Amino acid sequence: MSYGIKLKVWGDYACFTRPEMKVERVSYDVMTPSAARGILEAIYWKPAITWVIDRIHVLNPIQFDNIRRNELAGKLPMGTVKKAMNDGVSPVETFIENDRQQRAAMVLRDVSYVIEAHFEFSGNEDTNAAKHKEIFDRRARKGQCFHHPYLGCREFSAHFELIEDGIPQSKLTGQQDLGWMLHDIDFKNDMEAKFFRAEMSNGIIEVPTFDGKGVKA
Repeated sequence: MSYGIKLKVWGDYACFTRPEMKVERVSYDVMTPSAARGILEAIYWKPAITWVIDRIHVLNPIQFDNIRRNELAGKLPMGTVKKAMNDGVSPVETFIENDRQQRAAMVLRDVSYVIEAHFEFSGNEDTNAAKHKEIFDRRARKGQCFHHPYLGCREFSAHFELIEDGIPQSKLTGQQDLGWMLHDIDFKNDMEAKFFRAEMSNGIIEVPTFDGKGVKA
């Protein structure tokens, strides 16, 4: 048995970056299922359950904005991180002034979504579904989270509230083909990215199952 939840999330800005854009960040038109999963896990994560996104409701019109953001040009070397983990004293640091780059980004503005999802059990332990559902609902009502959820990038924080009644009406109407969109990452299969053809009907995107026919690597 699966237990479903409905969560409204919104924010001033969002950026769900298209992976084909190598240098400048360009957002998808709407939230991706992987980003939705990340928001739910920020509120309630347990190894015993896996969040499955059923549909995403896009409440506000899709609006883009161009901004410039400071980013780091490089990454921390893996050797530096391993050395610090082994000896416990080596510094893990980077100096922003020496590695700063300004890059343009096309981001979304004034976004609002409703995430419909359910959880499935990932093993045979801690399979009390009612308990997990109750804990998520309580945390979402109180605004509790392990880390503050964000809309694609950490600087774009997300507000959230539990939907216990009807879902708000979307301001979008008609059909729209959003093209191929990232579904999620297959962590069990060498971090393989999976994509699906996103189609929006009256502001609602039906998300196929991760192993469905319409999902491709």
